[in-house]
Amino acid sequence: MDSTNALGEFLRARRELVRPEVAGLPGGTGRRVAGLRREEVAILAGISSDYYLRLEQGRDRNPSDQVLRALAGVLRLDADATAYLLSVSRPARRKAASRRLPPGVGRLVDCVSGTPAYVQDKLTNVLAANPLATALSPNYRPGVNLLRAVFLDPTERALRRDWTETTAEGVATLRSRVGPDVDDPRLQELVGELSVHSTRFRQLWARHDVRPRAGRVHRLAHPAIGELSLRSAKLTVDGTDAVTLVVFQAEPGSRSAELLGRLAA
Repeated sequence: MDSTNALGEFLRARRELVRPEVAGLPGGTGRRVAGLRREEVAILAGISSDYYLRLEQGRDRNPSDQVLRALAGVLRLDADATAYLLSVSRPARRKAASRRLPPGVGRLVDCVSGTPAYVQDKLTNVLAANPLATALSPNYRPGVNLLRAVFLDPTERALRRDWTETTAEGVATLRSRVGPDVDDPRLQELVGELSVHSTRFRQLWARHDVRPRAGRVHRLAHPAIGELSLRSAKLTVDGTDAVTLVVFQAEPGSRSAELLGRLAA
């Protein structure tokens, strides 16, 4: 991960994911590069090939919003990825990911009863968890990095019936939360470790997908109570650097609600 050229890395990765046919260009087996060529991106965006090359190589770090939005259109970026592209071209001063639980949040987690709840920072380090969350997975406890657990802990992988979706979402969400702050030493340590030990992570990180953190249905296979589905709600804590409260809920009256009640008991 080149922390000095986040913009160029992002452009190159997304360029390689766009099929020529989608951009209205001829494809075929004779192409020597995956996705679009640099000169093709430049022409479609209405800029010179030399200027685009300078952007990818990190030799020009001040493109206008107009140029970036033109590139976003060529690269088929959605609104979230476009916002990320704009952010990495305007690096902001880093806010360190907190190692401490924000005041009052621990009490809030303790007050959540009957359903699992935990708090994590932007690097997916668990800061607090209620007992039911820990019963759902032992990795929901302070000091555990959830992304590391999902990729490297066989027990956590077995729990996740939707492991493929979970890993893709986790990596894309991490990149969204971190934004231009790719030189954070804690992030580099996490990315380095996962890149060495997980081919799946290495492939996903290289795609530069961006996805904001959002709630969804999680499909789990708990070793004690069986299979259940829980919907997560994720709330960012005000006044923090992306510290998030996550609460799981089962559909009232469902089999999953019954199983969660057994786990709580």
